[in-house]
Amino acid sequence: MGVLTYTDEHTSTISPSRIFNASIIDSHILMPKLLPNAIKSVEFIKGDGGAGSIKQINFAGGFVKHQIDEVDEKTFTYKYSLIEGMGISDKIEKVSYDIKFEGSPDNGTIAKMTTTIYTHGDFELKEEELKAGKEKVLGLYKVVEAYLLKNPDAYV
Repeated sequence: MGVLTYTDEHTSTISPSRIFNASIIDSHILMPKLLPNAIKSVEFIKGDGGAGSIKQINFAGGFVKHQIDEVDEKTFTYKYSLIEGMGISDKIEKVSYDIKFEGSPDNGTIAKMTTTIYTHGDFELKEEELKAGKEKVLGLYKVVEAYLLKNPDAYV
């Protein structure tokens, strides 16, 4: 098994609590509303959203299942693993994400995400595949950020 780990960091003028609550705690409600053509629904097939829960995200062309490993509303941390669906194959066993939203000096947020990809055998991901995955995550982050900027009273 191969293991590839990388870290990304993004900044925002939105506070950590607002981004965390919108993009993590209420993602099952908010994301289908913000991206109705891409995300058809989000449902918990096990649990209520806490550690041990399994969340299924249904896209227009498939689905993914996330196993939630940790949710901490005090430290704005969220850990989960992509365990089934799009992105998982005979070459990729699972993908784990460790996300932390920290306050920045300007009362905004520094979002840090560590991604760990577990591959079968000696399979190696191409740089283009990694870049595409990073761009999708950043795109989701930017959609939530834009929503919060347009709706300053949401998630206060």
